[in-house]
Amino acid sequence: MSEAIMIRHCAPTLAAMKTGSLFSCSYATAAEMQSALRYWNRRMKQKGLRMIPLRFRNGRALIYVYRPQQLSQDLQQDSACRLLTERGYPVQAPERCITKLIRRIAVCKEFPHEIGLFLGYPPEDVCGFIEQRTDCKCIGCWKVYGDAAAALRTFAKYQKCTTVYCAQYAMGKPLERMMLSQPTVKQQ
Repeated sequence: MSEAIMIRHCAPTLAAMKTGSLFSCSYATAAEMQSALRYWNRRMKQKGLRMIPLRFRNGRALIYVYRPQQLSQDLQQDSACRLLTERGYPVQAPERCITKLIRRIAVCKEFPHEIGLFLGYPPEDVCGFIEQRTDCKCIGCWKVYGDAAAALRTFAKYQKCTTVYCAQYAMGKPLERMMLSQPTVKQQ
């Protein structure tokens, strides 16, 4: 599992700016992949990160890197709950939602579009994409149907983060030092 690929596709998640990221990587054997997942999960856990495979196919694994605490918060939003409940997700348990997502990826002809909620995309935009609305305001990391100005700022932050992380890695900074802890949310 290439660290460079992880950084390129997961920098905003590693930097605690984004709930989750996806990347695809090749593997020689299932045992090799499981070993790599265990290795990275041991290192990521202390930073509030987790890495799991969503799918194995033709020698490639689709890997989900995410922040469980942030995912739990994201999935508690009313519009996210509604969308997932309509699709049979057990919204009270984020880990069980991931299990359901894995099953849907395995059986659906199309990629389940609700995956955007697991990546931290705004529910309004995920709903707009699922409904195949034609009023898309802009496209970046995702199609935007809601607040275009906020989305463009987010896209720019993600791009800058990825650029900085790739440059730091190229200069020899280890991936483990680029994983930031989730900032604590102050209760009011």
